[in-house]
Amino acid sequence: QVQLQESGGGSVQSGGSLRLSCAASGYTYSSYCMGWFRQAPGKDREGVANRDPDGSTAYVDSVKGRFTISEDKAANTLHLQMNSLLPEDTAGYYCAAAPAAYCTQWFYPGEYHYWGQGTQVTVSS
Repeated sequence: QVQLQESGGGSVQSGGSLRLSCAASGYTYSSYCMGWFRQAPGKDREGVANRDPDGSTAYVDSVKGRFTISEDKAANTLHLQMNSLLPEDTAGYYCAAAPAAYCTQWFYPGEYHYWGQGTQVTVSS
């Protein structure tokens, strides 16, 4: 049974940092693409960052230079380091996984088969 569990959310002031983690279990972690998404109230779910099975990463333009994906393969855990946070980064953040064959449009939520329950990030000005 595939499980994804996010942690690390919280409340920070603008300019602060947070590190999100996604602990994965129940599947071959390295053979899946992994994504971070976020959803603010009244808005669509937005792709934030992605790690493909080959290790390549991608980011939405609004977080480039501020957010960084990393992973601990031994622990099947994906991280999202978020620096220079802005109030517009406030959202629920979700970890998602998809088998490699489905990893064509990393930013499209519909491609991901498995989702965590999310962790809230709130950035105050």
